[in-house]
Amino acid sequence: MQVKFYDSADDTLLKYAVIISKHNNKWVFCKHRKRDTLEIPGGHREPGESIDETARRELYEETGAVRFELTPVCVYSVEDFGMLYFASITEFEKELHSEIEKIYLLDDLPDKWTYPLIHPKLIEEAVRRGICQL
Repeated sequence: MQVKFYDSADDTLLKYAVIISKHNNKWVFCKHRKRDTLEIPGGHREPGESIDETARRELYEETGAVRFELTPVCVYSVEDFGMLYFASITEFEKELHSEIEKIYLLDDLPDKWTYPLIHPKLIEEAVRRGICQL
């Protein structure tokens, strides 16, 4: 599986938003109710949404983030195109209201990834571009 990175792409091609996130200098990861692995928040673009709206909605739905600064990183592709973001989260809601069971705030990257061939490469690219640090 190959992950490719681009500076831009036609907006109509962007089907996903993935949001690398930190809170108080800790990585923010999600654990889905049906999995034993961790993942970066993100998801599908809904009809009529801008890709930025998708990123904000998915970050809220999957982490409960209510106050954050969102920075575009780049476009990526695996099979389809998506937009990669970085979020610095300052405040969360007290409860999650989605399929996400729990949020993990980690000093280091996890060992058990839901998407081990994709998500680590997304973080590497954000670090390479100087958007965040390991």
